[in-house]
Amino acid sequence: MTEPEKQRRFSGVKLVIAVAVAAALAAAGVTALLVNIMERKQEAKNPFYRVVELDDTITDPEVWGRNFPLQYDSYKRTVDQKRTRYGGSEAVARTPSQADPRTVVAQSRLEEDPRLVTMWSGYAFATDFREERGHAHMLDDQVYTERQHVTQQPGTCIHCHASVYVPYKKLGDGDLIKGFEKMNQMPFMEARKLVEHPVSCIDCHDPTTMQLRVTRPGFIEGIAALKASQGVPNFRVNQDATRQEMRTYVCGQCHVEYYFKGKEKRLTYPWAKGINIDQIMAYYDEDGHSDWTHELTGAKVLKAQHPEFEMYNQGIHAKSGVACADCHMPFMREGAMKVSDHQVRSPLLNINRACQTCHKWSEAELLQRAETIQTRTFETRNIAMDALVDLIHDLESAQKAGLPEEALAKARDMQKRAQFYLDFVEAENSMGFHADQEAVRILSNSINFSRLGQNALRPSGGASTSPTTRPQGAPAPLTPVSADGAGETQQGSK
Repeated sequence: MTEPEKQRRFSGVKLVIAVAVAAALAAAGVTALLVNIMERKQEAKNPFYRVVELDDTITDPEVWGRNFPLQYDSYKRTVDQKRTRYGGSEAVARTPSQADPRTVVAQSRLEEDPRLVTMWSGYAFATDFREERGHAHMLDDQVYTERQHVTQQPGTCIHCHASVYVPYKKLGDGDLIKGFEKMNQMPFMEARKLVEHPVSCIDCHDPTTMQLRVTRPGFIEGIAALKASQGVPNFRVNQDATRQEMRTYVCGQCHVEYYFKGKEKRLTYPWAKGINIDQIMAYYDEDGHSDWTHELTGAKVLKAQHPEFEMYNQGIHAKSGVACADCHMPFMREGAMKVSDHQVRSPLLNINRACQTCHKWSEAELLQRAETIQTRTFETRNIAMDALVDLIHDLESAQKAGLPEEALAKARDMQKRAQFYLDFVEAENSMGFHADQEAVRILSNSINFSRLGQNALRPSGGASTSPTTRPQGAPAPLTPVSADGAGETQQGSK
C-alpha cells in the first residue's frame, strides 16, 4: 500500500470515529432530554410528595410543609416587612420586655397622623395602632398590642388572628359552631391558650383533597346572610361556591368589616342588607350597634375594621372575575410545577407575576398607575380627616356653650356617619386601589356628613344653607350619594 493510500485510509477511519462519537453524544443528549421531559411530566402529575399523612387535626404548617415544601417556603417569608408608598410596614427595632418579647414592630400610625387619636378618642385604637405586617405576625401582634392593657378584649378576636379550626372543633366537641360560640365569650388571654399558630394551611385547605375551604364561622354565616339578601337562600359556601369564588372567599374569612354582637360577643359580619357601605350603615342603624361613646363629643360611634372584601367587591377587578389570590398569591413556576406564591403581600412588590399576566405594560407604568390612584385617594382622605376633626372640635365647643340637645344629637349622628365612612377607607388596606371611584365617593360623603354636622351646630340649625336663605345662584346643599346613585337624607335613610 502506497503512502497516499495509507493516509486516505487513516483519514477515513478518523471520520468514522468522529461520526460515531458525534452520534453517541447526540444520542446521549436526546436521551437526557427525554428523561428530563419524562421527569417533568411526572412532577406535573404528582404536585407533591406524600412524606407525611395529613388529617383534620394537624395545625402546624411545618408538618404540612413536608409535603408542600415550595408553598411552605414562601409562607415562611410572610415575616418580611417591606413598604410600598401607601402600605406595608418598616421594621422598627424595640427593646424587648417581660411583658412584650418582640424585638421588631411596625411603625405607629398614631405618630404618623395624630388626627387618628382625635377620631378614636376614648377607644383602644387611640392608644396603639400600627401599620400592617404579614401573616406570620398576626397572632403576636394581637397578643402584645397595648390595646390589651386599655380594654379586656374577648376571645372573639382569635377568630382572625390564629389557626382556630381545630381549637373550635375541640372546644365544641366536634361541632365547629359550638366551639366558635364558646370561644367568643372567653377573655382573650384565656382563648389564646387554646391556639398555637397564626393562620395555617388547615384553615384554607382540606387535608385530604387540598381543595380550598372556608373554616371561619363568621364568614360562613355572613356570606349566607349576604346571599339571602340577594335572593339566594340557604347558601352553603363550601358546597355552593365555585373554585374561583373560593380563591377570594378564603381571604374574605378575615379581611372584612365585623362587630361583636350582644353579650355573647358573637362575631357578626353586617351583610344582611348587602355589602356596600351604605347597606352596612343601614344595617347598623337598624341594629342600633355602636362600638363606643366618643370621649370628646359623646357621640355613639363605629370603628370600621379592615373591609378589604367589601371594598374589593365594588371594584373593577371583582367585576372582571379576578380573585384575591390572582394578585396577592400569583402563580409561580418551580421546574415543571406551577404553585401559588404563599408569601401573601402587596402586588406592587411583585408586579411581574401579579399584574403583568394580564396588563401588558412595563412595571414602571403599572406602578405609576397604581400610585396615582392611591395618591388621589390619600389626598381626599386628608380632606375628610380635617373635616371630621373640625366637626369634633366644634361639637366640643358647642357642648361647653350649652347648645340645645336636639342640635347636639343631630351633629353627633353626622359625626357617627362621617367617622365611619372615613374609617372605612382608612382601615381598608389598599388606599383606594381595590375600588378607586367607590373610595372617593365614600370619602366625599364623609366630608359632606361632617359639613352637615357643623351646619346642625349653627344657631339657626343649619338654616343658612336652606333653599330660602342660601345666596342667589348658589347650588342647593348636597346630600350624600349612595352606591346606586340615589341621594340620601341628612339622617342617612334610603
